[in-house]
Amino acid sequence: MTFGRDLYGPDHDAFRATVRTFLAKEVTPHHARWEETGVVDREAWRAAGRRGLLGMAVAEEYGGGGTDDFRHSAVLIEEFARAGASGLALSLHNDIIGPYLTKLATEEQRRRWLPGFCSGEIVTAIAMTEPGAGSDLQGIRTTAEDRGDHWVLNGSKTFISNGILADLVIVVAKTTPEGGAHGLSLLVVERGMEGFERGRNLDKIGQKAQDTAELFFEDVRVPKENLLGELNGAFVHLMTNLAQERLAIAVGAAAAAEEVLDVTTRYVKEREAFGRPLAGLQHVRFEIAEMATECAVTRTFVDHCVAEHGRGRLDAVHASMAKWWATELQKRVADRCLQLHGGYGYMSEYRVARAFLDSRVQTIYGGATEIMKEIIGRSLLA
Repeated sequence: MTFGRDLYGPDHDAFRATVRTFLAKEVTPHHARWEETGVVDREAWRAAGRRGLLGMAVAEEYGGGGTDDFRHSAVLIEEFARAGASGLALSLHNDIIGPYLTKLATEEQRRRWLPGFCSGEIVTAIAMTEPGAGSDLQGIRTTAEDRGDHWVLNGSKTFISNGILADLVIVVAKTTPEGGAHGLSLLVVERGMEGFERGRNLDKIGQKAQDTAELFFEDVRVPKENLLGELNGAFVHLMTNLAQERLAIAVGAAAAAEEVLDVTTRYVKEREAFGRPLAGLQHVRFEIAEMATECAVTRTFVDHCVAEHGRGRLDAVHASMAKWWATELQKRVADRCLQLHGGYGYMSEYRVARAFLDSRVQTIYGGATEIMKEIIGRSLLA
């Protein structure tokens, strides 16, 4: 249950219908199999490209949609969240990696990578997290040594979404001995480069259809023309894109919370206990009322942040607020909804069980809740 929303117009409604048709045909029938195998079919990426779901913000001359209206991405994120389709990481591709390629790439790089990015022939990933460095960029140990006409890349990354399928990986590496804020660069590693190896597809507790891997780089020769953005400028580049990344996660979290609440509302109307529907119990009605109110308040704030982002006014602080609040809400609502399902909620075939497991990582990736609060607190107490 949501208020009438004035965030979207007719073109967004038409796009939503396109996304729903795509999900019904290309994703939902296959998702259970993808969860078993731990990876989606590459054909699903190509199908997304054919439907215009990839590279909406990329210029038409490179095969993209030619619109920088983030609301199209928000529609896509919402519909995937409501479908429980965690495997096909289109938002990662479009909203997190896309801006690096459109804003930082040279003309030669754009012509080399963006057509495949938009068609689904090139699947992308970004490799920042290392076994000993998560949110702390100062802890990155992967190195890139300047050898004249190329870099020699050594190191490893972990928890990399799209890690198995990725054809193009943006790697954060030290290009000075000190590294840190003034010594990191972005290097693009492509499938087939000698010394680039993928480790195991990591066994997660949720989002099992989404391939998440370890990546290893041993004396990988990366051409100089694969430097993305400014030399030693990765820290600034990464910080610039974080607001949109965190907003995208918040949009999905709000939609996922609403969906699991809708599923549970229907369930308590149908499920009987003590000779009457669960919905007839005051405690159940209070639980539903509380969650519906929290979802409505969160939706209002997240929609406001989407609108502010479109106006170029969303700052890191409000993006952090949206991210931590919406993801914590998603986790909390999934837990309470599972409780209302009773023993059935613990069964994997029930939607609420999968929603519970898939929600858990939301408060971790993209900046953990604790990091979000630190960003907000520093801004208020500086």
